[in-house]
Amino acid sequence: MSRTAIPAPRRPRLLQALFNLRREEIVPVLIAALFFFCVLTALMLLRPARDALGMERGIESIRWLFIGTAVVTLAVNPLFGWLVSRLRRLQFIGATYGFFVLSLVGFWALLMFAPDAVGQRSGQVFFVWFSVFNLFVTMVFWALLADRFTSDQGKRFFALISVGGTLGAIFGPWLTSQLAQPLGTPSLLLVAGGFLLLALAMAWLLVHVAPDRVGTGAPAATTATAGFASEAERIGGSAWAGLRAVFRSRYLTGIAGYILLMTVVATLVYFTRLQMVAAVADDTDARAAIFGNIDMWTQVAVLVLQLTLTGKIIKRFGLGVALAILPVATALGFIGLAVYGSFVVLILLEAVNRAVQRGITRPAREALFTVVSREEKYKAKAFVDTFMYRTGDVIGAQTEGALGRLGLAMGGLVSMVVPLALVWAALGIWLGRAQARRVVLPPAPTIATPEISDGAHDSPGPSAASVAAFPARPTRPGPPELQK
Repeated sequence: MSRTAIPAPRRPRLLQALFNLRREEIVPVLIAALFFFCVLTALMLLRPARDALGMERGIESIRWLFIGTAVVTLAVNPLFGWLVSRLRRLQFIGATYGFFVLSLVGFWALLMFAPDAVGQRSGQVFFVWFSVFNLFVTMVFWALLADRFTSDQGKRFFALISVGGTLGAIFGPWLTSQLAQPLGTPSLLLVAGGFLLLALAMAWLLVHVAPDRVGTGAPAATTATAGFASEAERIGGSAWAGLRAVFRSRYLTGIAGYILLMTVVATLVYFTRLQMVAAVADDTDARAAIFGNIDMWTQVAVLVLQLTLTGKIIKRFGLGVALAILPVATALGFIGLAVYGSFVVLILLEAVNRAVQRGITRPAREALFTVVSREEKYKAKAFVDTFMYRTGDVIGAQTEGALGRLGLAMGGLVSMVVPLALVWAALGIWLGRAQARRVVLPPAPTIATPEISDGAHDSPGPSAASVAAFPARPTRPGPPELQK
């Protein structure tokens, strides 16, 4: 009696070849990309108002607004840590996004019913509020992704998910141009709030689709039960646990240092652009058109990198090389700016810096958090992605101002940026290797209480939180950094 061969399940070859994406991962990835699209659309709807209000009192006022933003960010971190400790995951995500939606409604009411009360002071308050809001909504998004996807998945398709954010960054300004006249500027705040509510709905879908069971080989019922059980648990711990974790773990301290160096250099680029624009202030409309074209082509470059090169660079060379590309490109750009000193070179420097940062560095940087405990994903990541980020802004802004006052503007910048870039690149390579050492399989399906890493060394063992969140997976052959 002959047996009928059972055909092997077919895998979508196009998706596998282009994006290294498996069939069962398509739905979670699409939901995550739509989530990021909603977040970035909301941010880009509000950014023009933030920049216009911040510039009302000149460039020097922005330096002080950066300091105010860093102080407020530090004050908000323990409050966010308290929410993470007391509430379940979807509850504290909903509380965070809900607070910002209510804030937008409050600003809308102020603009509509008390326009005379809107002045320079309220504009500065909006600048600081938006700068804090900008970091927290994106941090929560990436923390949830690091929590729901494995290290291998993060390396393969975080860049693809980032395409959703890039499309949102393009769609947001276009929507502003279409709605500003018929609805009025205050109503744009409500539109942004609507997109945040859509983002919250996508977060709910992402959690309940349970992407952590993708490709595990475990029985569906068992994995699904484990996924929803973990969602019902509270993370617990102290409101200040994130800050302590960063300084107790060399790995988290390295991530914090990488972000600090990145933002210092990015802020130097930002203020260099402001200074050069101020020097050619005779034709505002022409400058606006130039920068509009820069933004458009930068987004196009980001899309190309995200769709073609990022995943392949990470897969072929690892996270370390992907993290080192931005500092090397930035150092070369500043050297070119010092040699030629033209506005065109500055435009190229900023466009390349932003394209590489968003297209390559950001997906690679977020993959670093896939191998830490759940408590560290939300609490330590909040401190690193918000306060350390804004601290870099302050250092960069004050350094650029001090060099300008000493008459060492461009030469001083180059002599400082190049050594920083070398340290920055070396740190990126070290982080990539440290992340690979942490990627191991849980030994057995067990439930444990999440703990903060003691950070004494980069332990190759799994954290308790990762064991609780992801049941044991069958070992698959391949390099250690691809086993998860």
